[in-house]
Amino acid sequence: MNAVEIEQAITDLAEQPFDSAEFPYAFLEAFGNKATTIKRLRAGASNKSDLGGVLQTSNIHILTCDAGRVTQTLAALKASSATVKAKAKFILATDGADFEAEDLTSGETVACAFKDFPDHFGFFLPLAGISTVRQISENAFDIRATSRLNRLYVELLKDNPEWGAAERRHDMNNLMARLIFCFFAEDTDIFIGKGRFTETVAQMSARDSSNTHEVLATLFRTMNTKREDRAAAKIPRWAEDFPYVNGQLFSGGDEVPRFSKIARSYLLHVGGLDWTKINPDIFGSMIQAVAEDEERGELGMHYTSVPNILKVLNPLFLDDLREKLDEADDNVRMLLNLRKRIAKIRVFDPACGSGNFLVIAYKELRAIEAEINRRRGEPDRASEIPVTNFRGIELRDFPAEIARLALVIAEYQCDVLYRGQKLALAEFLPLRNENWITCHNALRIDWLSMCPATGTGVKLQADDLFETPLDQAEIDFQNEGGETYICGNPPYKGSKWQSDEQKADLANAWVKHPKLAKTTDFVTGWFARFFDYADSVPNAVAAFVATNSICQGQQAIDVWPIAFQRGYEIRFAHTSFKWANLASHNAGVTVVIVGLGEKSTLPKRLYQEELLKQCSAIGPYLVPDSLAYVQKANDPIGEQSTMLFGNMPRDGGHLFLDAELAEKVIAEDVDVRPFVKRFVGSTELINGKLRYCLWIADKDVESAKRSVFIAERLRLVAENRKQSDAESTRQFATQPHRFVQIAGVARRDQILVPGVSSENRPYLPCDYLTADVIASNKCFALYDAPLWNMALIVSKLHWVWIGTVCVRMRTDFSYSNTVGWNTFPVPALTDKNKADLTRCAEDILLAREHHFPATIADLYHPENMPADLRAAHDRNDEVLERIYIGRRFKNDTERLEKLFDLYTKMTASAAPAKGKKRKAGDNA
Repeated sequence: MNAVEIEQAITDLAEQPFDSAEFPYAFLEAFGNKATTIKRLRAGASNKSDLGGVLQTSNIHILTCDAGRVTQTLAALKASSATVKAKAKFILATDGADFEAEDLTSGETVACAFKDFPDHFGFFLPLAGISTVRQISENAFDIRATSRLNRLYVELLKDNPEWGAAERRHDMNNLMARLIFCFFAEDTDIFIGKGRFTETVAQMSARDSSNTHEVLATLFRTMNTKREDRAAAKIPRWAEDFPYVNGQLFSGGDEVPRFSKIARSYLLHVGGLDWTKINPDIFGSMIQAVAEDEERGELGMHYTSVPNILKVLNPLFLDDLREKLDEADDNVRMLLNLRKRIAKIRVFDPACGSGNFLVIAYKELRAIEAEINRRRGEPDRASEIPVTNFRGIELRDFPAEIARLALVIAEYQCDVLYRGQKLALAEFLPLRNENWITCHNALRIDWLSMCPATGTGVKLQADDLFETPLDQAEIDFQNEGGETYICGNPPYKGSKWQSDEQKADLANAWVKHPKLAKTTDFVTGWFARFFDYADSVPNAVAAFVATNSICQGQQAIDVWPIAFQRGYEIRFAHTSFKWANLASHNAGVTVVIVGLGEKSTLPKRLYQEELLKQCSAIGPYLVPDSLAYVQKANDPIGEQSTMLFGNMPRDGGHLFLDAELAEKVIAEDVDVRPFVKRFVGSTELINGKLRYCLWIADKDVESAKRSVFIAERLRLVAENRKQSDAESTRQFATQPHRFVQIAGVARRDQILVPGVSSENRPYLPCDYLTADVIASNKCFALYDAPLWNMALIVSKLHWVWIGTVCVRMRTDFSYSNTVGWNTFPVPALTDKNKADLTRCAEDILLAREHHFPATIADLYHPENMPADLRAAHDRNDEVLERIYIGRRFKNDTERLEKLFDLYTKMTASAAPAKGKKRKAGDNA
């Protein structure tokens, strides 16, 4: 369950008659516990309570009690030995009137009326396995509001299906935007009298809901009519007190869909929430899912944390402004100049969605401006930062409208915070008509039309919810000479998953470099458009969130040389981290943040988790002080042995046997035994899974066919290959006994490396196997190579190198011989070096053997790695790193700096090694 679903479930629970016996089970069910789990608790099989309550191990201890004894009951739960023994994270006590709970980890508590406990649902989200950040718990209102609006939206479409059609979708979305504004306005005194809008709808609409749509239409028409024109417009007296809002929010028609009784109830319920708590930072990114059919199933997962947004905005421009504020201290002239500078800053998000980045940027600038005004003794001064300086492009109309509305709400909230409610109200209405967020395709529209170089001459008028005023120059003048900062979190989409339309959009963006449109992630289109934009706008800078794959593997080689050739540099960057959301278990894509600008002498900033490194340059792989990029190599650049593919069958599965079948066939047919070999791919190597194949040399075909089992299997292989779409496979139909691609076979032994493996292991998985094992094409193999090669592969140095230069499958390592192994820079090794490394590899293998039959997955679990195995690896790292620099490296950054420095020197000075021939291809 996601957070919105949980909120709805506990709200329903709070509205039901209190049943003291059933409440604990219903509460746990609301947080996603399965029926079987609840059944076991009811039966007492898993209930560890010593107080007659319900205690779920490692989760929560719940106890209902007699009236007036909630506080004492909570104390008893905390003192309970069972609570401690079961490692409960929460305790909860209630009598149906009062409600108290405590987080035993943090010490935070909740105490409220029972009917209000859903307001605190964010407090309990860890019960559902949702890793929360503080913003979620503090802004539980946004999730509640999203849930209510979603139910209203779905109910309205159920009764008015035509409003869900493409031609009416905009009208439906516009209705939701109007309602959100009205709910906010009635709770913040924008409409005189708290709850005035909801109360009016409740009073003037019939209980059977027959005229609810007419009441809403009248109110919307009122808010679009100036007071002097209302008599002519025949506005009824009951609507007269509502203000003129303007800003085009209520223009464009006042038709409203019909409401059922249920829809009317939902409407009043939504209005009954306290909308003063709305947080435009995150509300928009969740509410946009309400209006998107394909996203509604993910409702509640659309949360972009403010700290993540600030990872983009702080180094882009906010850190510099704060430094200037510190330098100014109380110097009124310097403060004035800084205020003037801030007033001219434009923030442009060309993939703005519901406006998260723009809202955060606006609020942060207002905070700096407010501090300037405070130091200058002008606390009540009106803001000089226009919301028109926060510009965006969004492909879908509803998120674009929500972005506009979010900025309007943010502006009002900032005015209340910094100038007081009275001044904020006096200047809020009517809404201004200006708006600089448009619904368009960011890879098709000319960004200069939205954010021109000088701040004047805007050609494109915004559409839909707000309209651009005719006198554009008057608005633009305040931006003359201002700075432009481009930012955002564009859609990612790898090349294989792009639609035909997206491929065409990407080709349009990379029109100057068409090859890149065929191989790069969709997000690179925004990089391409920035380069074109910055060619016309001097000193423009940008920072985008992007998939980490653009700084790995082939994309790093494709994208960054072009960027550097065009005169741009990476000004700052955040190395890979999870861009988390509200999904259960903190799911999120792994991203990087890249800040771009024209080449300069400014110091560059590289952020790695909480560490900041100043450097002279940041390279394509986000490595400090190196602009080198790694090209595929057909042979190793150092002394390491040649690494080849494993073997590819293309057999339809007919050459393979699981462990049970292999044992059975060998026992029943003596002719089969010589041809059954253990087969190892990535899964088999890592998880110890036993799998077998038929391996038949050309000279042994007739002998093998004496087995009825083998003969039938070869017939099936032949039939399968004949039907293949690939000519290369069909050619092997006449040789069904052999694999289609045989890269090599060991004579003595082999070192195997999985093609794909998890980044969570502290070392790359690798194993040393005898010659009678057949390597899969899902592995890479060193056949009959010296064992010291294994010491290189399982080192921390190689882990860091592969994680940087090879492409990844999501966050997993995708190994490559040509990009990862052949390019791995290894210093010249002495005989003693090789002997030392061989001993290290032997020690690692011996340590593994001590824990037989533990698998690679077992042994290299990040939290359960055996101490002797960890010590063997640590010794291996120390021996190898001393070969490189005479001591251990301090961290991965230092490792990468040395590796790239050595790579640059080796590839610049050394000719390709003679006598080494590449025997097979690579799947890089």
